[in-house]
Amino acid sequence: MTGRTLSRLHIGLVLILLALCGCGDEEATQRKAFIEFLQTRIVGKPGIHVPHLTAEETAAFGPYAKHYAVIADFNAALDDAVSKPMQQAIQNGTPHSLGEVVARRQDIAVVADGMAKMQAALDRELAKADAAHAALKQPDDLKPVYDAAYARDVTVPAKAWSEVFPDVEDGMKNMLALADFVAAHQNAVKIQGAMIQTSDPSLQPALTGMLDKIREKGEAVNKAQQRLNALIVGG
Repeated sequence: MTGRTLSRLHIGLVLILLALCGCGDEEATQRKAFIEFLQTRIVGKPGIHVPHLTAEETAAFGPYAKHYAVIADFNAALDDAVSKPMQQAIQNGTPHSLGEVVARRQDIAVVADGMAKMQAALDRELAKADAAHAALKQPDDLKPVYDAAYARDVTVPAKAWSEVFPDVEDGMKNMLALADFVAAHQNAVKIQGAMIQTSDPSLQPALTGMLDKIREKGEAVNKAQQRLNALIVGG
């Protein structure tokens, strides 16, 4: 091997090492930018925040933009499969009077059936996000910050939503039971505005029990919604 060949080989090795060093510096810069983003835009702020990345941020984070996509994709799926359907279901299916409990039985039944589907969708999306999270390879300085952001934007809201479903479903089922009870005893049970009365004293205990259950579940749903809202805004 000639001296010129050795010189060329040396230059080639130097260029490769410089390139590798440059890559390392670039990764460190991307990681630093991503950590700062997570700390200032998610972890360090009260409430739930899932900012949309700009083109500049996506470029600045490099491969870590895909790490953020795990959080963002879950929240997009949560919005489409749970939050929006829940809002629509409550808006369309919640009766505003005792008379509507009977008149809108079919709407109430649709809402009750939809709760199980929404819960299944939430469980599915959470499992997908958890699997993607577990598969991420992250340096020691990034991992705890990312884990905190993931808990804030994925784990905690998923748990909060899971606590809403049972009470809403039970509340709707209690309303269905009341509607069926009134239909079965329509000659003895009358609804007038906010009042429901029966001319048969033997029916009163069952009627009172159903009304109490509806009231209790209504209060539970309100409290669950308040907790969820406080979580979102950071109360």
